Amino acid sequence: MSNNEQAANVLQQDNGKTVAIVSYLSIIGWIIALVLHNNNKTSLGAYHLRQTITLYIIAIALGIAESFLVFIPFIGWLIGIAFIFLFIGIFVLWIIGFIAAINGQEKPIPVIGSKSQQWFAGIK
Repeated sequence: MSNNEQAANVLQQDNGKTVAIVSYLSIIGWIIALVLHNNNKTSLGAYHLRQTITLYIIAIALGIAESFLVFIPFIGWLIGIAFIFLFIGIFVLWIIGFIAAINGQEKPIPVIGSKSQQWFAGIK
């Protein structure tokens, strides 16, 4: 393998890792990562883009549901506490995915990782 081919391999691997890491930083980071990914598609980048969009959709849906349910008289505070634990769970899943992205691994996030690969198979 020539030096140019080795450099291209390293660059492509790095871009996939960069896309994977940036996708975990925020929804804006996810959009930036998607643009970066469209310029240089890698399986690692696509894998983590699919996982993070699932995390973001679940977190947004939980936030919307909480904003309506927390105002139920008498049990709203219980619902609020339950949602705190759900958000902690989402954060733990985010950390697991982020560590996998930093390590350059295509490791599924527990519970939602394999489903996110099916649901968003269009992100290639």
